[in-house]
Amino acid sequence: MTTEAPQPPEQPTPEGGEGSRSASWLGVFLSTATTVFLAELGDKTQLAALLLSAESGRPVVVFVGASLALICSSLVGVVLGRWLSSVMAPEQLERAAGVLMVALGLWLGRQAVLQFTPLQLAALASPGG
Repeated sequence: MTTEAPQPPEQPTPEGGEGSRSASWLGVFLSTATTVFLAELGDKTQLAALLLSAESGRPVVVFVGASLALICSSLVGVVLGRWLSSVMAPEQLERAAGVLMVALGLWLGRQAVLQFTPLQLAALASPGG
C-alpha cells in the first residue's frame, strides 16, 4: 500500500476572463498576420499584383482588387478550417495538412521536371549544344 502526499486543491483559472481572452486574441492575430505576410512574400499573388500595377498604371485600384481577393480566399480557408476542425481531431488535421503539402510539392516538382526536360534535351541535341 502506497501513501501519497495530499495535493493542494487546484485553483480555478480565469479561462473566461477578459485578460486571457485579449491575450489569446492578440496572440492568434499576430501569429496569423505574421505567417500569412511571410508566406505571401514573393508569392504568385504578389508578383501578379506587381505586374498588374505596372501595366495598368493604377496601383490603388490594383491594391484594392488584390486585397479583396485575398480577403475572399482567406475567408474560404477559415470557413473550411472551421468545418474540418469540427469533423477531425487537431492531430489528424495537422497530419492531413502535412501530407497535402508534401503531395503538392511533389506534384509541382514533377510538373517542373516534365516542363523543363524536353527543353534541355532539345538544347543538348541541337548542333553546337
